[in-house]
Amino acid sequence: MRSTNPVLRNLPGAVADGGYDGQPAAGYAPEVRQDRPMTVDDVVSKTGITLAVIIAVALLNFFLYAYVDPALGAGLTFVGIIGSFITTLVHAFRREFGSPAVTLIYAVFEGLFLGGFSLVVSGWFSLGGADAGEMIFQAILGTVGVFVGMLFVYRRGAIRVTPRLNRAITGAVFGVAIMAIGNWLLAIFGGVSPLRDGGTISIIFGVFCVILAAMSFLQDFDLADKLVRTGAPEREAWGVALGLAVTLVWLYTEILRLLSYFADER
Repeated sequence: MRSTNPVLRNLPGAVADGGYDGQPAAGYAPEVRQDRPMTVDDVVSKTGITLAVIIAVALLNFFLYAYVDPALGAGLTFVGIIGSFITTLVHAFRREFGSPAVTLIYAVFEGLFLGGFSLVVSGWFSLGGADAGEMIFQAILGTVGVFVGMLFVYRRGAIRVTPRLNRAITGAVFGVAIMAIGNWLLAIFGGVSPLRDGGTISIIFGVFCVILAAMSFLQDFDLADKLVRTGAPEREAWGVALGLAVTLVWLYTEILRLLSYFADER
């Protein structure tokens, strides 16, 4: 095909690449597409990298908080809360889905939050390291168990991810987020926290959050499946990895909270 440039098109021997007699013009570099189609292995590897960063940073902040400087650990935990929230919003409103930079920055912030959160909620300073460590281990086992169970359910097709189910899960997540923000404001300005004080209401709310987080895995799996089947670019696996990481962290924090409620009653 000949060049669409009106000047080049009228010159003898001009070709589509701007050169003459089949030779490319000086400095011409043909466009090469860098993104290959996404595979399941891409989702697994990107998710693994993201979780590895979260765990490494969480362990670092946990150690700083517990053994080096509690004030520094608390400050880094607060930075993690704000940073992970902002990064998640950036990811949600980006024009393109999936970015290694955004996902890994989120992983660092989430790790900072998770390290401090695990130490405080498990009662490291009040219950002692052994009991707190056991509680954290139980929360990790519970998180892995729910993840594997929901993956099995999805692969077996026991629950179909329909548009109606997607709307229901998304609406419930927004509802929980609004309730959590309201509870946070009550704690700040009213000194009460009915959803997080360890009472009956907080236990019911925690169980509901665990169930909702488990159901959210179905959305993550379905999204990954659709992107792979439609041949989405490989970079979009980073977006799936971020979504899976968000759900895993949410599930872990809710399980750890529930365990802490029952530990307080002993």
